[in-house]
Amino acid sequence: MRRIRRTAALVAVLAAGALLMAALNSGTHHGHLDPRSADPTGSRAVAELLKERGVTTRVVTTAREAADATGPGTTLLVTDPDRLGSSQRSVIRSAMDLSGGRTVLLAPGGHSLTDLSPGVRTEGSADADDLAPDCFLPAATSAGRAGTGGDLRYGTTLPGATACYPSGGHPTLLVLPSATTGGDTVLLGSATILRNESLAEEGNASLALQLLGTRSDLVWYMPSLADSDPVTGSDEDKSLLELVPAGWSWALLQLLVAAVLAALWRARRLGPLVTERLPVAVRASEATEGRARLYRKAGARDRAATVLRAASRERLAALLGVPQTRAHEPTALVPAVSARLPGGQRDLTALLFGTTPSDDAALVALADHLDALEREVRTS
Repeated sequence: MRRIRRTAALVAVLAAGALLMAALNSGTHHGHLDPRSADPTGSRAVAELLKERGVTTRVVTTAREAADATGPGTTLLVTDPDRLGSSQRSVIRSAMDLSGGRTVLLAPGGHSLTDLSPGVRTEGSADADDLAPDCFLPAATSAGRAGTGGDLRYGTTLPGATACYPSGGHPTLLVLPSATTGGDTVLLGSATILRNESLAEEGNASLALQLLGTRSDLVWYMPSLADSDPVTGSDEDKSLLELVPAGWSWALLQLLVAAVLAALWRARRLGPLVTERLPVAVRASEATEGRARLYRKAGARDRAATVLRAASRERLAALLGVPQTRAHEPTALVPAVSARLPGGQRDLTALLFGTTPSDDAALVALADHLDALEREVRTS
C-alpha cells in the first residue's frame, strides 16, 4: 500500500506540474484593461481617479449595449477595436456618428480602421515608448511626455485632424472631429497610459484623465467572444491547450506515459480483505469516561445533556414500542412513558426534552433521574 500511495503521489505531482506549466504559458491577460481589475495590466487605477472627479464608469461587453449607452454626455472607450466583427463595427460606427459624444479607440489596426475611422491608415510601430506631445491639443500640452508609443502610428489627410505624440513623423494620437456637432473620435496607438503598472509614469495619468474625463459618463466597452470576428481570432480566443507550445506538449505527453508505466510497474494486485487484531483493546467504560472528561474540560454541559437525553429517549422508545423515527418527538414519546408509569403526574417533558443544566451538579442529577426513569419503565 505504501508503494501505491507513493506512485499515486508521483502521478499527482506530474499532473500538477503539467497544469502549472500550461497556465504559465497561457499568457498574462487576466484582467487586461479591465477597470475593475487591480492586476498590473488592469485599469482600476484610472477608473478610481475618474470616479473621484465625478465620472461614472460603466462596463459593457456587447456592441449593442455600447451603442445604446452613448450620447452627448458620454465617452465611449473601445478597448479592442480589431476584435470586433463586421456587424459590431457597423453598430459602433453608427453610434460614433450620431451620439455627439467622444469615442476613444485603443490601438485600432487596419482591420477596424476601414469601418470605424475611414481616411486613417496605420504607419507601422512607434520606435520609442515615451513621446513628447508636439501639438497644440490642450490635453496633450498639459500632460507633457506620455507612453503613447511602442505600438501603432497613424497617418491621415482628413481635414480638422489633430496629430499628437509623433514618432518618425507619424502621430500615435489622433483626434478627429465627428459628423455630429460636439463629438469627436480619439485614436490612441497604445494602451500603456491606461494600465495600472504604468499610470504613474511620465504624464500618463494626466493624459488618460483628460481623454476619458471630458464627459460625466464613461462607457468602457470590452468586446466579448460573441462580438469577435472569427476570421481574426487572437490568442485570447484560444483554449488553454492551444496556448501550450508544441515542444511542451510532447514533453508532457512523455511524462504522462512515463508516469503510467511507473504506476503499472510498481502496482500490486490487491487480495481479499483480511481481519486484523487491534494492538490494544479499549473497554467501552474507558471510552465513555474519556469522552465525559473531554466534555467537562470544554464546559460542554449542553452537549453532554443532549447526548444523555437522546440515548435515554432511544432506549425508552425501544422498551415502549415507539418507532425509532419518532423517539425524539415529545408528542409520541411522553404519553407512552406516562402510560407505563403508575402514580401521579410527572414533568417528563422537562426531563426528556428540557433545557441545559445550569452547572455540573445539575448535569449529574439529570443523569441520575434519567437512569431512574429507565429502571422504573423496565420494571413496571
